[in-house]
Amino acid sequence: MTRAAIPFPRTGRTTALGGVLLVLTLQCLAVGVAPGPLRLFLSGVLIGASVAGLLLALLLAHGRQRAARARGTTPDDDAQWFSARSLEGFPMEQVRPLLLVPGSPGLNRLYTAWVFATHGHDPQWIAHHLGLPTPTARLLVTAARQHATSTPSVPSRRRPQ
Repeated sequence: MTRAAIPFPRTGRTTALGGVLLVLTLQCLAVGVAPGPLRLFLSGVLIGASVAGLLLALLLAHGRQRAARARGTTPDDDAQWFSARSLEGFPMEQVRPLLLVPGSPGLNRLYTAWVFATHGHDPQWIAHHLGLPTPTARLLVTAARQHATSTPSVPSRRRPQ
């Protein structure tokens, strides 16, 4: 199966940009199709609605940033993924020989694979998405499962967003 090249990543921001461009196109079409005497009124209404929507979006973004600063994090903070706690149980002794081989994956990629393994991803998925050899991904997943069974479960302190 081949994957099509996507010029822009599919994120919330690109989806929002696509929505804004679609609404803008529809507004221009509505003004262009409207009868002459109604065009000025329709243009004013659409400009007012667009400005109100923009102000609402800015207000929501500002409130989210203030709340994140109050918690001591930023909205895109990866610290909860790559903290000392998330890397507990990482099998460094088993992975160390793999790091010494020429052309081996970097330690950061192995840390990322470890986090995915602790979140329940299977070795094939990790190997495919991170470009790791399947035996390495299998080693990390096995160690993550053993670590999960050897540590008592602690209730998560993550808040739903």
